[in-house]
Amino acid sequence: MTTTLLLEIFAGFFTAFIALWMLALNRPTAVAAVPISVGDSAPAQDSSIAATVRQGLMSYFLREGRLANTGLLILRLAIGAMMIHHGQDKLADPQAFATNYVVPLHLPFPLFFAHVAGYSEIVGSWLLILGLLSPLGALALTGTMAVAAYHHILTSGLNIYVLELVVLYLGGSLALLLVGPGRYSFDAGIVDGLLADSNTSATNAPAVSEASVSYGMAAEAS
Repeated sequence: MTTTLLLEIFAGFFTAFIALWMLALNRPTAVAAVPISVGDSAPAQDSSIAATVRQGLMSYFLREGRLANTGLLILRLAIGAMMIHHGQDKLADPQAFATNYVVPLHLPFPLFFAHVAGYSEIVGSWLLILGLLSPLGALALTGTMAVAAYHHILTSGLNIYVLELVVLYLGGSLALLLVGPGRYSFDAGIVDGLLADSNTSATNAPAVSEASVSYGMAAEAS
């Protein structure tokens, strides 16, 4: 057993531990409804743009449903763990990859793009596994797999035996890019904390305004 294999196994166990830890920390919790009185001032309410952004972040990162979030976690781990090896193979002999895959696409600087493809797959895979900046990781893998699919169609036509693996990776990474990483990710924890801080600030703002008005009325009365 080589040192590289031992490091990969250790990284896999460490990633699984982190994923389980995030699973325990980011369980979907019910949010109590807070009644809003009709007399609340307009500045205390969120603007329509801020409310739309908040709703979009919640639907993308803080998805409800244990089974759905578990499925997204499994998809991230599966695609990330497998794509790492493809990136390592490219960087092991970038000149051969550039000659066999980049040159037929007639792209400039084939050796440069060979390194870009290899590092995109490795970095993007780790971002997906950890769920950290996962949209960027999914975008990196989607881009490399889209180019790979185009290369296979250009050189071999619509050969299902050549395209099947590329299409599976492309479909999985594109699905994660569109749907989001799920709640069991570092991104979900970060977004949840940011939204909680913004909600706390918005809740405290009316209380501060009411205290200021009460203080002003008391000063006028005196």
